Amino acid sequence: MAKEQGAIFGRSPLITIISFVLIIVIVVGLSIISMQVWGGKPEQQPAIKELIVDGGMTVVQFGQANALTNKALKEIFDLRSKADLEKRLDEYGTPGQVASMVKKKLALAAEHESKNWIKIPVKFFLWLVFLCTIFIVTKKRKVTNGIRNWLLFSAILIFGVIMGSDPSPMGTVKDAIHLYGTAHAIFPPRMIALTIFLLIVFFANKYICAWGCQAGALQDLIFRVNQGGSGKAVAGRHVRLPFVLTNSVRCAFLCIFTIAAFSWGTDIIEPIDPFKIYKPIHIGLAGGIFIGLLLLASLFIYRPWCHLFCPFGLAGWLVEKASLVRISVDYETCIACQKCAAACPSTVMGAILRRDKKTIPDCFACYACREACPTNSIQFSTRKRTLPPAGHFDKRNKDK
Repeated sequence: MAKEQGAIFGRSPLITIISFVLIIVIVVGLSIISMQVWGGKPEQQPAIKELIVDGGMTVVQFGQANALTNKALKEIFDLRSKADLEKRLDEYGTPGQVASMVKKKLALAAEHESKNWIKIPVKFFLWLVFLCTIFIVTKKRKVTNGIRNWLLFSAILIFGVIMGSDPSPMGTVKDAIHLYGTAHAIFPPRMIALTIFLLIVFFANKYICAWGCQAGALQDLIFRVNQGGSGKAVAGRHVRLPFVLTNSVRCAFLCIFTIAAFSWGTDIIEPIDPFKIYKPIHIGLAGGIFIGLLLLASLFIYRPWCHLFCPFGLAGWLVEKASLVRISVDYETCIACQKCAAACPSTVMGAILRRDKKTIPDCFACYACREACPTNSIQFSTRKRTLPPAGHFDKRNKDK
């Protein structure tokens, strides 16, 4: 097992750095090619301009003042004939009400136009097939470190490089908040996508984050690049940030993002969105610096974006509490060696194992804990999590 863990990626600091750079070059290079193949759909929320509105205007005058075509006016105001173009705006409400209605309809129309409606259903179908395959493989305990790395690399290629940055689990939360904050609009397809993602979390832990999220898989793979046969970092050292810190930052970041969206119509995530690595020609200087530092940090910190910033990560963590299938410990066979907690890339397995804290951190079902357990006491099932017997770990310490 130790040999296999270092077999695919870095065994020395130099090979780790080379592997890291190679992954980034492959992702960026192939993503540029993929963007050309898929065409020019922007796949992001367009800016909503301020409207010129006066109650005394007619509909046609309003259209001329705001560069709107008669076709657009017909859809916005539900016009029945050309004569309706001469209706006054005050028939539709106050200037504020008209502006709000028009902004909402324009925003929804632009959202619909920005989406690639061929790619999106194909991507969801591939997610379903991919995640079901991994679920079957993992239930049979076939996931080793080498296989995990190739599965992560496959997720990066399929859901990021080939299928692009959108849709993504994070985007369903981020864009929904921003759209409602700027135009008081709800885009139904996005709500359907969010529901599907959260249902996946409900049924099988944070499976979509663990194996299907293109940004999450990239961070995860980079972290594994810097793992040697012992599971320890090859270059530098791995840092497990305390959950109270990461979740506090994540909650604060979501609050700031929401305030900015509702108060100023600003999407503070857009310039630094890590999913933009799959549409690299749209990355600005600030975004490039941030994403570069984020990926570099991924060598030492497990999924830093997911734990510190991701809005869906926070929503998924809440739904995860009710997940039907999740990691649990069979204390009848557990020998309290705590190898599972040592193998876990974050602090979650230690919390699941000992149950000495009320709050359980995010679990990404990476199965490092199951692979490390010498007695097969770690299960990914519907089994209810139980408390360890009194003195369970004290006995182990005495035996030592």
